[in-house]
Amino acid sequence: MAKKRTRQSSRSSSCSARRLSEISTAIASCARCPDLCSYCAEIGRVRRKAYADWDYWAKPVAGFGDPAAWLWIVGLAPAAHGANRTGRMFTGDRSGDFLYAALHRAGLASQGESISREDGLQLSGVFISAALRCAPPGNKPTPGQLSACRPYLVQEWGALSKSVRVILALGGIAWNAVLATGRECGIAVAKPKPAFGHDATVAFGSVNLIGSYHVSQQNTFTGRLTTGMFDATLQRARALATIK
Repeated sequence: MAKKRTRQSSRSSSCSARRLSEISTAIASCARCPDLCSYCAEIGRVRRKAYADWDYWAKPVAGFGDPAAWLWIVGLAPAAHGANRTGRMFTGDRSGDFLYAALHRAGLASQGESISREDGLQLSGVFISAALRCAPPGNKPTPGQLSACRPYLVQEWGALSKSVRVILALGGIAWNAVLATGRECGIAVAKPKPAFGHDATVAFGSVNLIGSYHVSQQNTFTGRLTTGMFDATLQRARALATIK
């Protein structure tokens, strides 16, 4: 019986990996928001002086991680000179430094830094995506842009649904995007709508949704979000994932 379950789990993970690869290909070629595509391309053309020798990714950024993830982390959007440069979520900026260091301490990442797509980083039990897949001006996506991007979250939810037990939303925009995605996937959302807050937790269909302050410099440099706080949130997520 154990061998049968292992084979079933392996087949499910393989199917998820194929589906996530298809979604990633679609995201990379997405042109639903021409203004965002132009903005990302322009950032890649002009570049920041510190990255003058980089060949910027400068297009939509797909999700990244373990296709058999129990934890799905949803952020805001690629940073203009972070993921928009490197082509991988939370890679090449201070937000990623904070996030991947925490995941490494929790045993969920093979290393504590994320520099480029070729740096060898692997995630175990974690998949990372964002409410918006293009870097938005001022890091402030519009409702229309978020709505246009939501089908990719819906598709990822479908691909990850057999394994994910906890969704961690980084910030209020990600929290609302997850709730909206859940509704589109047929999951009832309580009324009034659950409010975002650090460590706010909602039973959401077969998963638990946890909120966390975003891992941005604005929060981590000011102490609004500390390493201890975020480590505790990851520990809580792990505990919730084991609840049957």
